Amino acid sequence: MTAGDQRETPVLDPAAEVVEICRNLIRIDTTNTGDNTGPGERKAAEYVAELLAEVGLESEIVELSPGRTNVLARWEGSDSTLPPLLVHGHLDVVPAQASDWSYDPFAGEIVDGYLYGRGAVDMKDFDAMVLSVVRARRRAGTPPRRTIVLAFTADEEAGSVHGAHKIVDHHADLVADCTEAIGEVGGFSTHIGGKRLYLLEAGEKGLAWMRLSAQGTAGHGSMVHDDNAVTAVARAVAAIGDHDWPYEPGPSMQALMAKVRDLTSATDASMEELLAEFGPAARMVRAGMCNISNPTMLEAGYKVNVIPGEAAAHVDGRFLPGQEEAFLAQVQALAGDAVRIDPVTVQPGLEYPFSGDLVDAMTVALHAEDPEAHVAPYLMSGGTDAKAWHRLGIRSYGFTPLRLPADLDFTALFHGVDERVPTDALEFGARVFDRLLDLA
Repeated sequence: MTAGDQRETPVLDPAAEVVEICRNLIRIDTTNTGDNTGPGERKAAEYVAELLAEVGLESEIVELSPGRTNVLARWEGSDSTLPPLLVHGHLDVVPAQASDWSYDPFAGEIVDGYLYGRGAVDMKDFDAMVLSVVRARRRAGTPPRRTIVLAFTADEEAGSVHGAHKIVDHHADLVADCTEAIGEVGGFSTHIGGKRLYLLEAGEKGLAWMRLSAQGTAGHGSMVHDDNAVTAVARAVAAIGDHDWPYEPGPSMQALMAKVRDLTSATDASMEELLAEFGPAARMVRAGMCNISNPTMLEAGYKVNVIPGEAAAHVDGRFLPGQEEAFLAQVQALAGDAVRIDPVTVQPGLEYPFSGDLVDAMTVALHAEDPEAHVAPYLMSGGTDAKAWHRLGIRSYGFTPLRLPADLDFTALFHGVDERVPTDALEFGARVFDRLLDLA
């Protein structure tokens, strides 16, 4: 892929509807509580299907759990010799406490150039970019180069159990001929050494949600108890939460650090000095360089003077690709023999080469809209639907292109209070994604 493959100007306006579509999606409450008691994704899925139908694109509604709704569609490309590209975005969002927000999290308010709302960056922004581009190109009669399989999924925020994984389990035929995929949490800009650096996600850490439990002797709180279950669990939680996991950057993060050294001319900088260049975004970047184990929940007792016979805790573990067995063994060693660890959900870490035609196309599309762009891969600290597609051998990259202001603490907005996205960043992303469809 060369600069000569770029078109000089867009042949249509792919960004015409992106802000309004994103607002409308935010206004549809798709809160995922994690216990299947939320409103579900049905209304949002119907809205997506309607937008596609208006431009003559038929979609299939896949609902394998009541109210947990997925939408899939196939958009034929101009080159039938190329394998289809899967473009996926989830419709659910994490809960939002309205009293904590400056604006109603489900109102889609636009203030000072920002669109506020739960899902503005995770990930109704990308859903809107895709829909606006599809609609514009369908109206203009401009097909993508490759056939595109569109997947708007349920339940990503709770492990994709009712979404992408069920699609793979029961409707794999809808996506199985895809070889590559594009989804969330990549393509956004940060500023390093005064230059814009776009981080493209080339992989994501593995997931290990674990329940710790200990058994002891129940009894009166006034007596001596050497086998106190609460003490055992508390000791394990402290050890696991305090453990200092070492930096072990893989290929993507090594490439990113090399790019930072190049942009800052800090050839002899330490890892901590390089990470400091990211400012607040270092919290996400740092997490992609080491394993992490965060205790998140405690369960024990029912009365202050009664020692319970059992205590439990939950730990959110995230491990680097290829380190699942070593990570789980280390967590058990930290917990000690008195504590049992039961995996609740374990999903693999993924990392793909930052090379090939699709990576080249993403890079060229970014440069076409931002000639000053620098691009590097990174390993994402969380997880996405990519883990489900990986089961079918589909290689996934995170590419939700956003050109962001230098003073925006973007990574804090994921699942955060006052989640918001610049409206001009949405329009930028739609234009980049439009270009990508001619290049990929």
